[in-house]
Amino acid sequence: MIKHSLLAALLLAAPVAVQAKDDPTADPARLKTSVEKLVSFGTRHTLSSATDPKRGIGAARNWGAAEFERIAKDCGGCLTISRISDRFEGPRAPSGVIVENVLAIQKGTGDPAHVIMIAGHIDSRVTDPMDFTSDAPGANDDGSGTALVLEAARLLSKQKHRATIVYALLSGEEQGLWGGKLLAKHAKEQSWQVAAMLNNDIVGGTHGTDGTIVANRVRVFSEGIRASEDLAAQLARRGIGGEDDGPSRALAKAALRAAERTPAIGLEILAVRRPDRFRRGGDHLPSLELGYPAIRFTVGIEDYDHQHQDLRTENGRKYGDTIDEMDFPYLARVTALNVALARELADAPPAPASVSIDGAVSSNTTISWSPVKDAAAYRIHWRRADRPDWTDSRVVQAGGATELMLPGVIVDDHFFGVSAVSADGAESIVTFGGLPAK
Repeated sequence: MIKHSLLAALLLAAPVAVQAKDDPTADPARLKTSVEKLVSFGTRHTLSSATDPKRGIGAARNWGAAEFERIAKDCGGCLTISRISDRFEGPRAPSGVIVENVLAIQKGTGDPAHVIMIAGHIDSRVTDPMDFTSDAPGANDDGSGTALVLEAARLLSKQKHRATIVYALLSGEEQGLWGGKLLAKHAKEQSWQVAAMLNNDIVGGTHGTDGTIVANRVRVFSEGIRASEDLAAQLARRGIGGEDDGPSRALAKAALRAAERTPAIGLEILAVRRPDRFRRGGDHLPSLELGYPAIRFTVGIEDYDHQHQDLRTENGRKYGDTIDEMDFPYLARVTALNVALARELADAPPAPASVSIDGAVSSNTTISWSPVKDAAAYRIHWRRADRPDWTDSRVVQAGGATELMLPGVIVDDHFFGVSAVSADGAESIVTFGGLPAK
């Protein structure tokens, strides 16, 4: 049993411990090579050929599976590659289409159902979402996310992790978020306990439409009120003041923590408090609908001339999602951030299932939480109720009481949460205090 003082010291040194385990940094050149290969398939439209060996979505998916197989060979067979598929029909596929996702699964050393998912969509499009014959390079949208997933698999597969990591190349995003729906449905059917879904979509550019360059920031989108909560649960969250502390928002805050713990990445996180960009969506939304913590990574500024556009030049202005518009050192940093976040969550125990608080008409607050198997300690967080981020914390060693009384901390003036921590300092997302158990 680790003594409390030693564990507390480990936790205080967690940023150092995380740095010490760092794999080699993401390689911009390798990321560029991956995007160049994706672009070479001409179009990756979901309605394009699934059987042509050189052009179309099928060739791209086969290449992605082969890349996963190569990574699996390098790590001694640590990845299991699978393909999942289903038929979808909608306004952008009125005759229906088979959507296939390519998955690589790195089984964890702990509970194999405790899962972290890292995803990007492999399909592409031009101006007309029904045009599946024109060249659609899809370099940044979303060749960048696909390359990131492959690079994350290469880096994270060099080590074993407590949680299972699922690396996912999704199809059908541009036709209706169908790859995201297929992945979320599969997770539910497999009874995965998804601790995090990291969706990477348009993560490789630094130029805005107006010429502004943003090279030091990435946006992270997360929901507050949960899409999966019924009206009674939403009212309970509103009553306790937990609108800013749903699991997805807690995951976004964990991304902020990962960025702080790995300052060499050099990225500021703009934590946008909405599920996705204004009136737009991505493949993490189906995971939110099923109650899984999910966030979206997207560039700090978008160039709308170079996404969802036919390849052309008009009045001297170039259009099209081409590779020359990308910034690969920037993509490498976003990849490194994903790796840092996924690694910590995969090495940490699951978050507590529930956290209760008590202290009405009292000068003290008592926090209690459900125990977590394999947790070495718990970190109790609190903050003043007018602040968005946790400011104070206390470590409680596992194996004893699962409650803590904070004298002089008035429940009406503060918010509370609890995370689970491993022996080497890896920390789960924070479970907000005061809501009914999930």
